[in-house]
Amino acid sequence: MSLIQILGLAAGTITSITFLPQVIHIWKTKSAKDLSLMMLLLLILGVLLWLTYGLLVMDAAIIYTNSMVLAMSLILLYFKLRFK
Repeated sequence: MSLIQILGLAAGTITSITFLPQVIHIWKTKSAKDLSLMMLLLLILGVLLWLTYGLLVMDAAIIYTNSMVLAMSLILLYFKLRFK
């Protein structure tokens, strides 16, 4: 693995875990009323497009990052719908 690939994966990891505190907060408080549904839907669409792009160009960092962000975004969407 090259240094550039390691850099991309490290950046992707850090970017992806920025969603973790929000997921934990909503899970603990059981409240997602202040979370914008439109923002979540747009985020999921954008992440799906990035993931598709990453798969087409076979870029591990893009695939890894957007898979993690998609998973957390879908969890947030689930919480938004469940804990109105």
